Amino acid sequence: MDKTREFISVVENSNNIVFFGGAGVSTESNIPDFRSPDGLYNQKYKYPPEYILSHDFFMTHTEEFFEFYRDKMLVPWAKPNVTHKKLAALEKLGKLRCVITQNIDGLHEMAGSKNVLNLHGTVYKNHCMKCGEAYPMEDILESKGVPKCRCGGTIKPDVVLYGECLDEKVLEKSIIAISEAEVLIVGGTSLAVYPAAGLIDYFRGEKLILINREMTQYDKNADLVFHESLGSIFSKL
Repeated sequence: MDKTREFISVVENSNNIVFFGGAGVSTESNIPDFRSPDGLYNQKYKYPPEYILSHDFFMTHTEEFFEFYRDKMLVPWAKPNVTHKKLAALEKLGKLRCVITQNIDGLHEMAGSKNVLNLHGTVYKNHCMKCGEAYPMEDILESKGVPKCRCGGTIKPDVVLYGECLDEKVLEKSIIAISEAEVLIVGGTSLAVYPAAGLIDYFRGEKLILINREMTQYDKNADLVFHESLGSIFSKL
């Protein structure tokens, strides 16, 4: 049996699948990733993108943070691709327990997935740092300079910046889901960013499947490895 057929067979015969994804899930929706040659980290800015997307930069250079954030992190035009859609369909069939994502673009929810654990938050939620009032993404897009609440406080996106901790409840739910999964499909992530990458260590199930264009440090531990685009694999389901 070739690898693709084996992948399809594993999916068809399991009702307890967890998908753990990274930036590579959304690149086929034309959202740039971070570490590829054309990714954000290899583009030229006044400051390194890693620093711009840090808690320290947000607090000290707030206006410049939002200039970059609106330009590069908000993609209201983006639409779910085949991988997002197939995952939503698998959940509807009762096969996929949940999606755990490092992405903040909301495309899994847009595709119809209900049980999504956003490790790094989402651009669709924002809150006032002073009074806590919630604001939609549109308010950030339409604002100029630093977005302000009616109370005068600064509105902050509900995304996890470098130097900030992951939401403990989301992290705990992710650990439980992975530790109880029969099949774990890891896609579109280099597994280089911790603590998210360390989640794979909690897997105790039957089949570990890795789908990523580049090699990862976990390839040797997987039952199936595909160095291809996610769309090319998921389109065959």
